[in-house]
Amino acid sequence: MHGRQGQQLRRGVAAVIDARKGVLLAAAALLIVAFFAFDLHRLLTFEGLKASAGQFMAWRLQAPVAVGAAFFALYVLVTALSLPGAAIMTLAAGALFGLLGGTVLVSFASSIGATLAFLVSRYLLRDAVQRRFGARLQPINDGVASEGAFYLFTLRLVPIFPFFLINLLMGLTPIPIRTFYWVSQLGMLAGTLVYVNAGTQLARIEGLSEILSPGLLLSFALLGIFPLLARRGSAWLRRRRVYARWQRPRRYDRSLVVIGGGAAGLVTAYIAAAVKARVTLVEGHRMGGDCLNYGCVPSKALIGSARLAERMRHAGRLGLKPLEPAFSFREVMARVHRVIAAIEPHDSTERYTRLGVEVLHGHARLLDPWTVEVALADGGSRRLTTRSIVIATGARPSVPPLPGIEETGYLTSETLWDRFATLDAPPRRLVILGGGSIGSELAQALARLGSQVTQVEMEPRVLLREDEEVSVLARQALEASGVTVLAEHKALRCERDGDGKYLVVEHEGRSRRLPFDELLCAVGREPRLTGYGLEELGIPTRRTVVTNQYLETVYPNIFAAGDVAGPYQFTHAAAHQAWYAAVNALFGFARRFKVDYRVIPWATFIDPEIARVGLNERDARSQGIPYEVTRYGIDDLDRAIADGAAHGFVKVLTVPGKDRILGVTIVGEHAAELLAEFVLAMRWGLGLNRILATIHTYPTWAEANKYAAGEWKRAHAPRRVLLWLGWFHRWRLGGRG
Repeated sequence: MHGRQGQQLRRGVAAVIDARKGVLLAAAALLIVAFFAFDLHRLLTFEGLKASAGQFMAWRLQAPVAVGAAFFALYVLVTALSLPGAAIMTLAAGALFGLLGGTVLVSFASSIGATLAFLVSRYLLRDAVQRRFGARLQPINDGVASEGAFYLFTLRLVPIFPFFLINLLMGLTPIPIRTFYWVSQLGMLAGTLVYVNAGTQLARIEGLSEILSPGLLLSFALLGIFPLLARRGSAWLRRRRVYARWQRPRRYDRSLVVIGGGAAGLVTAYIAAAVKARVTLVEGHRMGGDCLNYGCVPSKALIGSARLAERMRHAGRLGLKPLEPAFSFREVMARVHRVIAAIEPHDSTERYTRLGVEVLHGHARLLDPWTVEVALADGGSRRLTTRSIVIATGARPSVPPLPGIEETGYLTSETLWDRFATLDAPPRRLVILGGGSIGSELAQALARLGSQVTQVEMEPRVLLREDEEVSVLARQALEASGVTVLAEHKALRCERDGDGKYLVVEHEGRSRRLPFDELLCAVGREPRLTGYGLEELGIPTRRTVVTNQYLETVYPNIFAAGDVAGPYQFTHAAAHQAWYAAVNALFGFARRFKVDYRVIPWATFIDPEIARVGLNERDARSQGIPYEVTRYGIDDLDRAIADGAAHGFVKVLTVPGKDRILGVTIVGEHAAELLAEFVLAMRWGLGLNRILATIHTYPTWAEANKYAAGEWKRAHAPRRVLLWLGWFHRWRLGGRG
């Protein structure tokens, strides 16, 4: 449905909707014009009401039901069209129908009319406003989605806010219709009572200023603040209940204790030390966590060696003599560990101690919401009291519960580095369980270094979160490197047969045995949740530690960040969360910040690289988000051709008809580096026109981004204007000789 026929269908539907909107707008305009043309607005003034009160009363005595129905309908119409005079009609209701009858009549008529105005605004304006200002309105939309009823109730209670304006503005937000109606009816009731009661004394009133005295306005304002105070009060009571069974310390040893020395923990401690807080960081194993010791750093070092080996084999592409690389696998692994050692000082105990962080090596356990006991690695223990705690314990590789796996043995992304460091050659037969980023990166690298790699994936394709075309290219790249990819193969069990080890898999009802020398489990990672006292404190966990938008757990002074908190398991996402955890933990008493997940990039470092930010087509379709696709083939990029790497593409999803970026997928060399420009653009609301207008050095890979923006511009060129310009220039040529 995203081809030419789909676009034509969408244009047709949009044209019908626009026509209906035009009819509705014209009808509303006609009614408003008629209202003023027939001088009906003069009847809805205070003077007009007093002059006509007798006549209205006579009509009511003659036909009470008809007059009541007509009054109700007129009130709904006035409110729905946002016409002036609703306050006068409320006075009239009191004069004609008394306090009880007038209140009931006005309460329902005003709520129905307000809801109709709300619906008109939503139907006519919301889509256009959200398309144009969606990124800027997102915080407002989020606030209305979570606390819209409170906001609306407060506004309804304070008469200084024009009700017609509230109706129209609320129509632009995502607040549900039902919520808008009942909150409006309840919130306007107090003001309705005041006006209807004043109407019962119409003869004694000389002007509207007598109704809304400063004292009454102040009372309404205080009443309007009450819901927010009640909300804050209920939150305070919840905190009291959560902390009720614990004895708060009289003083604290630390401002902050951070549990875990990975990306999230290190950044949290760094920020706390930078603002001169007293902070203790507890790490039970290696500083730097998974990324430095087992993940990003060693894998990229291994990939670098494997990529060079592959280029040597294919040097003919660049006019050089290809050759089979000669290398020592033990030396390759020694280089991996040298790379870790070179980067290690960035995350070391010594560095963080110099920054002002107390670093303790040991296992931390929460005794209560303010007390952490640390079993020190060198013996003994420390008990610290702290105002706030950040749990950043990370995640560990998941191991599937396959029968026989313990007997045959297995490796994970944590254990393979020490194991491989002892080998003179890569494993001859390596089976990798998992078709995600970790499994794919290691499969390609080890295949290029000489292993016979078989990658087993239970799902229909590798890199399942990417678009199907990206998965296809990834599989082709893996297979070109010598990896045997078995998609839709379910691992059943591991077996030993003499000295041989086998993985038994099933595909389309048939089983087969895959021999292996080493089995690597790369089926995902699970947060470290046990052994830290979370269960004893009653901190909820559902695969990850349950937190709110501020990264608070059920205890407002205990936070979680990084892999243990989710939803992303990326080093840069952990560092991103760490800022919020640190600032909210230290300064949340004054102001708290909600975590912003709108622009989270990631990459898979196979060759060619795959990098993405925001939505891809798979995400957009599943979420029902309309989009346009702009695609630029890197095979057309001058620098890629010169480097002998002219393959891949840049694919940009935008709002239909707009240059606002919804998401970007890049496949090709340096894809992760190229993505940064789009991440910046999305973060600060810059569209493709801004990228197109930016000078990019020639010849560079970054020009691919500009050319992708140019493809979008070409597809959205003003055809009619260009036709006229062509005619104009031809006319000038002929006219000037």
